[in-house]
Amino acid sequence: MAGGGKAAHVAWLACHLGIKAQLIGHVGSDSLQEIALHPLRAMGVDVSTIRSIKNQATGVSVIIVPPNGRKGIMLAPNANGIWSKEDEESVRSAIQTAPPGSVLCVDLEVSPCIVKQAVRHSEECGLPVVLDPSPSESLDEELLQSGCYLIPNQSEAQRLTNITIENEDQALEAASRLRKHGNKGVCVKLGTGGCALVTPDVRFVISAPEVKAVDTTGAGDAFAAAFSVAILEHQSPEYAAAFAGAASTHAVTGYGSQSSYPTRGQIESLLQRVVMKET
Repeated sequence: MAGGGKAAHVAWLACHLGIKAQLIGHVGSDSLQEIALHPLRAMGVDVSTIRSIKNQATGVSVIIVPPNGRKGIMLAPNANGIWSKEDEESVRSAIQTAPPGSVLCVDLEVSPCIVKQAVRHSEECGLPVVLDPSPSESLDEELLQSGCYLIPNQSEAQRLTNITIENEDQALEAASRLRKHGNKGVCVKLGTGGCALVTPDVRFVISAPEVKAVDTTGAGDAFAAAFSVAILEHQSPEYAAAFAGAASTHAVTGYGSQSSYPTRGQIESLLQRVVMKET
């Protein structure tokens, strides 16, 4: 049993890479609350905008890891599915008071209305947004047309475009179709650790080095965190995608999520083996 959640993993790894991170979310008023919060506090994540919801359970997921390392997850959002007007004001305030140059990294494991509000406030404040459309069923036209960097995985991109993705060319086609909605850029993550990136200016296929996958849990969250850190550090989208690919590749080589996340030095070492091909 360990603390987790998509946004929690992103915040934890950002701090692990030397970046200040603040997490917006909920926990329940139960014994799981401290299991969720302790590793975040220990890493230095700002948890002041995490609210405890009375008479609700903390969100929980059951993760099955077979011998090939490709996990399956059942998720119960619990407290993270309950949001109020008070939360809307808290989200607005957190974004408006964020330091200049901050980046919002957001997923869809919370109420879509809160996600939309966070994205709108970020755009008003001129903050870049990285959107992990998971679960993709919650992604609607308003979010698709926002100025986010969209980072779906292979199955999410297939669901959103109806394009079967079995190779890099098909991943590029899916990214291009999603980019037509007006996103700042689309990065379709591939099961091999690489990705296909399309922005208004470039098209890249990025291939990650081959490693033995022990557990893929949290690899997509490592990608989101590293991509967001690189964007915050004013790197190009293609560098951000390569940096993120190296981070997620390292993450699958160990068991668990945060416990397997890389240091900056480990990412930079793997980055030397990442292949970037402009198309």
